[in-house]
Amino acid sequence: MRIAKALTVAAVLAASPALAEDEVVYSDDLVAKCVDLAETEADMRACAGVSAQACQNASDYGSTTIGLQECSALETKFWDSWLNRTYRKLLARAKAADAEAADDPRANGEAAESLRDMQRVWITFRDATCEYEANQYQGGTIAGPVYAGCLMRMTADQAIYLENSWPTY
Repeated sequence: MRIAKALTVAAVLAASPALAEDEVVYSDDLVAKCVDLAETEADMRACAGVSAQACQNASDYGSTTIGLQECSALETKFWDSWLNRTYRKLLARAKAADAEAADDPRANGEAAESLRDMQRVWITFRDATCEYEANQYQGGTIAGPVYAGCLMRMTADQAIYLENSWPTY
């Protein structure tokens, strides 16, 4: 399977030496390659965390509380960028669909509005979910990495959902 190849690359890169004792070693390359090789939506979801995990394994610093958070935050930026590009593309499609259907009495002309509403509610849901997950650790040092990992996972899930959400006829 192609995902297994991407994970093997991740393991090799994770074995490379760190640049400094107090910085993370991170690259979007692993997650980007994993997504490119993914054949299904489930394969894409399996890519979430690949670069963060390699980052965490690349140095002793990556496995510290702060390093765990940094590695997850860096991969979250990858997914967030993808999510925002996809959202803009979908919003343009939705606006065009609304305009095209303006004269159709069966159409409600609300595709763009419902997309915006869904995304706003999703942001609130994501933040509340991650807060809940972190709060299970009652302020322990792992709460920060749990929160950061949750943001990464949920942002990846939403990016992938949006990527696959517009119907193709």
